[in-house]
Amino acid sequence: MILYEYPFNESIRTMLRLEHLFDRLGQLIPRAEAVDHHFALATLFEIMDVASRADLKSDLIKELDRYNAQLNGYRGNPAISEAVLDQVIARIDHAHDGLVAMPGKAGQSLQANEWLMSVRSRISIPGGTCEFDLPAYYAWQKSPAAQRQAELQGWTATLMPLAESLKMLLGLLRDAGHPHMVAAPGGQYQQSLPNGRTYQLLRLRIDEGLGLIPEISGHRLMISIRLMRADAEGRLKPAGEDASFELTLCA
Repeated sequence: MILYEYPFNESIRTMLRLEHLFDRLGQLIPRAEAVDHHFALATLFEIMDVASRADLKSDLIKELDRYNAQLNGYRGNPAISEAVLDQVIARIDHAHDGLVAMPGKAGQSLQANEWLMSVRSRISIPGGTCEFDLPAYYAWQKSPAAQRQAELQGWTATLMPLAESLKMLLGLLRDAGHPHMVAAPGGQYQQSLPNGRTYQLLRLRIDEGLGLIPEISGHRLMISIRLMRADAEGRLKPAGEDASFELTLCA
């Protein structure tokens, strides 16, 4: 099964982009090749760019506060395990405290590193990090893998409060949805959304063996999904066949 996710607002879109980048960074750093660490640095700079939005940190703190208040409202409910509730609230508190303690915007402390910023200024230029452009960076790439990994982990550690908060919030949001199978006659599916209920994320799982790719659009009133198939040149065209997939709406 292939999982596709579709955000209904800009805040969730930013969170998903950052989650994607942190996941890539986590895969690249443990590797030993210099080229992998080059792309790990490029990913680190991408995270700094995406997270540079001035209100991102405050928005995440507000969301953590909202979930904290919501979960505390379940105390005393006989259907809720107090032990599990305490564990989740403790994780929220830990993520909240980490964000509050993080100075300025995400990655702000890294901007004081002149060597990193010199690499950042050249890494988006095609071929801009050649040895004659950045000899110090070329020398770093020739250093032992363990040394490069340690430095990358140190730089990444300054962003970990952000990564932890994203993981917490997106996990809570995904857990709030209830998956169910739906049919798409002729490869088309539409669903009206109830007034007064604001959904933030759509999750769609489809059997990869079908070779179908969902084209998703939606807003607060309706979602529309069209199943597509890639032709020999990679262009997507409507499949036009009956199919089914698992759909989850998360509020």
